[in-house]
Amino acid sequence: MSNLISTRIKALREEKGLSQDDLARLFGFKDRQTVSAIETGERRLSADELLLAVQKLGASLDYFTNPFLLVGEGKFSWRQSKVSNERLNAFERVAGRWIAANRTLALSVGKLPPNLRQSLKLTSKSTFAEAMAAGERFAADFELGKVPAQRLAELMERKLGVLVLMVDAIDGVSGAACRLPDLDAVLINRHEVVGRRHFDLAHELFHILTWDAMPPDHVEEASERSKSRVEQLANSFASALLMPTSALDRFEPAKVDNVKWLNDTAEALQVTATALKWRLVALERMDNAQANKILDADLRNNGRNVSGRAAPPLYSKAFMEVIALAIDEGQVSVRKAADLLDMTLEDLAELCAAHDVKAAFDL
Repeated sequence: MSNLISTRIKALREEKGLSQDDLARLFGFKDRQTVSAIETGERRLSADELLLAVQKLGASLDYFTNPFLLVGEGKFSWRQSKVSNERLNAFERVAGRWIAANRTLALSVGKLPPNLRQSLKLTSKSTFAEAMAAGERFAADFELGKVPAQRLAELMERKLGVLVLMVDAIDGVSGAACRLPDLDAVLINRHEVVGRRHFDLAHELFHILTWDAMPPDHVEEASERSKSRVEQLANSFASALLMPTSALDRFEPAKVDNVKWLNDTAEALQVTATALKWRLVALERMDNAQANKILDADLRNNGRNVSGRAAPPLYSKAFMEVIALAIDEGQVSVRKAADLLDMTLEDLAELCAAHDVKAAFDL
């Protein structure tokens, strides 16, 4: 609790544009060193000082003490298109609650975060060829098989300790990566088409694996042809991971500028035909002139009717396992868990069933 309060004191001070000297004067401390000690967790805030913080900084007591909020800790990078800052920030607060819920409840039931984080030996000066080689090697090292997209989310959660959440995102948001001191998370808009979801997942994985070397921007444009070098590297890595040469070589050779071949191959690999087209260009199996002759409209939805395809269940099986176990062990009430996920008790039970997770509670 002490670390939670110290982190949020600092976050609120910075949000209000106050210096440590300013805060020292508000609290009646002799100098800024006391504020510094509070913000680093070296000194606890007394109960009276906490109430003073509520009064002087205009925040609720819940802001400082609620473990199911993400304040001053998480750094997000959003993959979006034409979303206002106001709407994005509001959704970030909602997403923060899901991530904070998982972090808090996982610890309460003994599921600790990994001791070590995986990383890629890439920098912003790395070449696109190096990024593609890293993607190919990732798929091989983790034995993602003939269709890497199929197992990627599970691998990220079970092997890398990355929280993966399929969410009902606001319009214009396709995904996000989030970095916490002790947890990494990826959010994916579950209503995107399958191939787009997988590409976004691999793209955000790149950011997780390279966050320290090249921290991503808070907002990035959702495009496979971004002008940002870091985003281009992320796209190169994602394409190679999902479409390694070993997977492409399985398919019977055909004219690569044949729309049907592109659509069918992309469908088999669970990627988008547009992403496949540009992957072939990067591998020099198709030239730019050929690629530009193929209209994106002819590749939309891999030439399929997707109106009947259901979105995957909300969140993930690993996430719901933590929720169910926390309820079973009395770490959180059923009603509180439902409130955290913005759903009814009946919805919570149905979601557990959708993920084949035993719901240890009666309605």
